[in-house]
Amino acid sequence: MKIVIAGATGLIGRALSTALTRDGHDVVALTRQPARAARRLPPGVRAVSWDGQRVGPWLDELRGAGAVVNLTGESIGARPWTPARKAILRASRLLPTDALVEALKRLDTPDRPPVLVSASGIDYYGHRDEDDAVDESSRPGDDFLARLCVEWEAAARGAESAGTRVVLSRTALVLAPGAPALRALLLPFRLFLGGPIGDGRQWFTWVHLDDLIGLIRLALDREELRGPLNAVAPDARRQRDAARAIGAALGRPSWLPAPRPLIRTLLRDQADLLLHGRRAVPARALAAGYRFRRPELGPALADALAGRAPVDGADRQPP
Repeated sequence: MKIVIAGATGLIGRALSTALTRDGHDVVALTRQPARAARRLPPGVRAVSWDGQRVGPWLDELRGAGAVVNLTGESIGARPWTPARKAILRASRLLPTDALVEALKRLDTPDRPPVLVSASGIDYYGHRDEDDAVDESSRPGDDFLARLCVEWEAAARGAESAGTRVVLSRTALVLAPGAPALRALLLPFRLFLGGPIGDGRQWFTWVHLDDLIGLIRLALDREELRGPLNAVAPDARRQRDAARAIGAALGRPSWLPAPRPLIRTLLRDQADLLLHGRRAVPARALAAGYRFRRPELGPALADALAGRAPVDGADRQPP
């Protein structure tokens, strides 16, 4: 079938495009720079121009498509969270999502894609220090990222009024070769400065790229899946334990603590990325029968550090 992806040129989008085209699907990438995108995307993916803010000629690409995947959004950790940067983070998620939803509503019912899979973040739940797990039914948090996720998801759910099934992929830190967030996480360890952040009690949630692609495919294929889907591995750990696993994977020490006041002074609000966490579990994925390819942190880290491509079949729906 034809699948339209907004945000296809990022790490996740390129991996998903590769998996879908390998399975014979017609993939269309909505992008602001089609010529540049065409050089980054796998062969067979068509790059179509859009501005990410308003409905335009790209609407025709949605007509008769089997699915739409929304992966848009500026990087959360790339720059300090100044008020201006927070506004960019918000606009880069809400404006493209609003445009996609408006486009879906303008189509006649027979031409409307039946499913929209839209990215969100596991930060939806805010900071939870307790041992109790949070699943897709848990309440949202009240910090900046949690409120952003709530708004983002509400924008995507606007498509439900048009009869489109909406799945919200609440994604954790992605482990993959070349993943920017993973590189930043590993840098202190490579410099022999790795260890617990703050008191190390905050939960560390993650997902391997193989499984993230598998979970998006699950959302596309399973008509019974609607609403939030936690895209996290089942092996959530306290950050101090994750630091030991990272140190072991790199063959580096993992004992040097980074004091909470220092992290707050250096990063201000952005310190939430390091000091906040929650024990999120993939309840709906497991209930749907999804079998994780990389369920444990140690082997998943080793695989990401090895710089290999996703395994064959990692994108296919489980039975």
